[in-house]
Amino acid sequence: MVAAEIGVFGLGALAGAVEELEEAVIGGVPYLVFRAKALSGRDLRLLSNVSSLFALFEVHGTMLEPIPVQRMDRYDDDLVSILKYVGKTNEQFTKLLLNVTAASAFDAERILGGGLKVFDPMCGRGTTLNQAAMYGYDGFGVEVDKRDFEAYGAFIQRWLKDKRLKHKALTSRVKRDGRGVGQQTRVEFAATKELHRAGETQVLEIVNADTLRSGEIYRRRSFDLIVTDVPYGVQHAAVRDTRALSRRPTELLEAAVPVWAELLRPGGAMGLSWNTYTTDRSELAAMLEDAGLEVMDAGPYLDFEHRVDHAINRDLIVARLPR
Repeated sequence: MVAAEIGVFGLGALAGAVEELEEAVIGGVPYLVFRAKALSGRDLRLLSNVSSLFALFEVHGTMLEPIPVQRMDRYDDDLVSILKYVGKTNEQFTKLLLNVTAASAFDAERILGGGLKVFDPMCGRGTTLNQAAMYGYDGFGVEVDKRDFEAYGAFIQRWLKDKRLKHKALTSRVKRDGRGVGQQTRVEFAATKELHRAGETQVLEIVNADTLRSGEIYRRRSFDLIVTDVPYGVQHAAVRDTRALSRRPTELLEAAVPVWAELLRPGGAMGLSWNTYTTDRSELAAMLEDAGLEVMDAGPYLDFEHRVDHAINRDLIVARLPR
């Protein structure tokens, strides 16, 4: 999957061409190797943030020369790793999904510059939101499960206090046209006191509501990226409305994708991961296209499918809203 991730980078975000991407064993250790005629400093910064990167080397015959890794991470990695719970999406896969979605919409400068607005319409306990924060992005989420909503709100405030990061937090009711939509927890913070004083803050926000009401909570064209791991129908049922549960997420997606698409900014991208045992790729692609999105189907986008366990075969799909 990392090879496919780098392959997506090479389709546009990287200025230098990446070729002959393959696995190789050097000194008994497996590596992913590729050729590139020229890689700029910006390219190397982007490659430093590949989801499963441990180290980056330049190959000279049988010798490996370390290349300094320049990660985008603004905070300690326990922001994404410390929460453990049943049904949590692996944080490395979450990072991969965010990377691939961002690289489908923006060039390296925009990805590396921070400031993007990321929305996870089924955010659970905030793994996507936290990874967005690591990159200097703003993260927004909707989650129907009140326990998950409360757990994330408590965690992020405790984490900010433990790290002694200057911040402010607010929990309130979200109302539209005089009607309650859901409860909201919002934190504003910065990586340093200097950034906070300068007003260069980040936002993490989660709303306890049905994802089908996302369009009531947020304005049209609010987000640069929409990234979510669709419920598998195994650990928890897919919520279709406030009155019924479905073990098959297809019905939920049919109703939700058009709602989410309205929240995406022109030129932005939506990245979804899902269980192929419950929904065919062709079905999901048709939903995205019907919502006015352009599905990305070049080579590397078709190489992410993998087995999680006997009941889950996971894949991802990315679609972009034309400018």
